[in-house]
Amino acid sequence: MTIRVLLADDQALLRSAFRVLVDSEPDMLVVGEASNGAEAVSLAKSEKADVVLMDIRMPGTDGLAATRLISADPELAHVRVVMLTTFEVDEYVVQSLRAGASGFLGKGAEPEELLGAVRIAAAGEALLSPVATKGLIAKFLAQGEGYGDWEDGARPGGAHGERLAALTTREREVLVQVAGGHSNDEIAERLQVSPLTVKTHVNRAMAKLGARDRAQLVVIAYESGLVRPRVE
Repeated sequence: MTIRVLLADDQALLRSAFRVLVDSEPDMLVVGEASNGAEAVSLAKSEKADVVLMDIRMPGTDGLAATRLISADPELAHVRVVMLTTFEVDEYVVQSLRAGASGFLGKGAEPEELLGAVRIAAAGEALLSPVATKGLIAKFLAQGEGYGDWEDGARPGGAHGERLAALTTREREVLVQVAGGHSNDEIAERLQVSPLTVKTHVNRAMAKLGARDRAQLVVIAYESGLVRPRVE
């Protein structure tokens, strides 16, 4: 299956470079280019994009606003957004994940990383590198969020507290592992269940919590206080 990619960046030269790279892959196709967020939202719908490589800073409607619009549109529920940032960890990282992005990537990433990011996002996985995840956790700590630890018996609270109550014990256990950045295979080994069982629990947790993908689960886990970031 061909992954339909939309490029959204106000720098034409950068879009051209991304187009050459993406179109060189047999399983990918660039279906459009946008120079601002409003164009990105429109093209995502008209061109039936699967993944949007979205620059955060653009004139007019920026990447954050565009991502919120895409996330809020039921017709674009299948669209995954990968935010492109100048720095892998910056002030917009948490905002972009809250807006509905599947993850983010530094503009200085290697070509293989960018192509891998497209495939990961298209598969519905979270694109959170170890460095970026550390930055994300640091942001939550700085904002005074993420306190309380379900594993230690603390009761989850915050905006997502009531919805967390709908999760089963096993779904909460899996959510804690997802928030730790573990893959389905790693979670399966940790909990001594099959990867398919883990995937089922992840999908059910996303449905109950209204999360688009794993990246959103990570945000909810920290914001609700389900897990406490452990800093060495």
